[in-house]
Amino acid sequence: SDLRPGDTDVPGVAGLDVPSFATYARLSGLAPRIGIAAGRCFAGNAAFFGCSDITIATKDSNIGMAGPAMIEGGGLGVFKPEDVGPSSVQYANGVIDVLCTDEAGATHAAKRLLSMFQGTTAHWEAADQRLLRRMIPENRVRAYAVRPVIETLFDAGSFIELRGGYGAGVVTGFARLEGRAIGVLANNPFHLGGAIDAEAAEKAARFLQLCDAFDVPVASLVDTPGFMVGPEHEKLAGVRRMSSLFIVGATLSVPLFAITLRKSYGLGAQAMAGGSTHRPFFMASWPTGEYGGMGLEGAVRLGYRKELEAEADPAAREALYQKLVANMYERGKAISMARALEIDAVIDPKDTRAWLLRGLKSHPPAPPRRGKKRPFIDTW
Repeated sequence: SDLRPGDTDVPGVAGLDVPSFATYARLSGLAPRIGIAAGRCFAGNAAFFGCSDITIATKDSNIGMAGPAMIEGGGLGVFKPEDVGPSSVQYANGVIDVLCTDEAGATHAAKRLLSMFQGTTAHWEAADQRLLRRMIPENRVRAYAVRPVIETLFDAGSFIELRGGYGAGVVTGFARLEGRAIGVLANNPFHLGGAIDAEAAEKAARFLQLCDAFDVPVASLVDTPGFMVGPEHEKLAGVRRMSSLFIVGATLSVPLFAITLRKSYGLGAQAMAGGSTHRPFFMASWPTGEYGGMGLEGAVRLGYRKELEAEADPAAREALYQKLVANMYERGKAISMARALEIDAVIDPKDTRAWLLRGLKSHPPAPPRRGKKRPFIDTW
């Protein structure tokens, strides 16, 4: 369909009647489609790439809905191919799911991803699960890296991240548990303290759609103070993009297993659990779990403003503030949530893998689908 002005030796007029794009797009939700771009990928090629369920590109790639010639023909300026959609741009905006150094790496990544839709592997290894006990800092406000938690919890070397350059507040990807594929959704405390901004919400929602389309169960590792708020974030269509995470989570047909690692506050925590702590097949918590309608510190500042302002002495005011935070923390601890039946259990971190495995065994792999699932697209 990529006819150029001056082409005369082809049938037809504009080539807009070709069925290729519609045929490829109709496969959405029916067969996993992996697009690989190496080098220049413009116009119709970029459309096929963008329609793919998972996109892989090499660092030397340039991807754009038009190449330099079409851009110039539209009167939009003269550019070199290297100026149009470089991988650094397309990885940061979420167009590229997996960025590789070269074609060999891209091929390897494609094989690994395709295998996630092809059944259970026979051989696997796992790290000593007792290591998980030491991965959450004793200081409850200290950030930590969530990827080592993922790599320890699931089969060794099985995790492959998607959209690692975009929506940094949430980590998404595929891993395996005793050889069986599972989707992984996790908050990232190193970005905004784990708060879910508009980009992260969109990224998470699309990933859940991908898992649902191809019958891959999902494990959600929760550590978030909630959705990111404020006037600047509302300019990013937060209401619409964040709400999409509720819509997709509530309509999942695959099992969702939720584990609270530490913070589980507000609407963001509910969204990570499919909309409610009772929505997942189970929601368990590590002993470090803490829950509330919003972050403890903010809740104290708002709920006890008059009491704090009434305390004239700064030292006494700080002591009162810390006492109130401690009281709210005690009330919102995981064990209190379990006692009130708002979550299912408080578990030893080393038993997390066993919980997830029992959940998977309660949901055997889905039989081959005879009907078509709904297509999935970016939801904002």
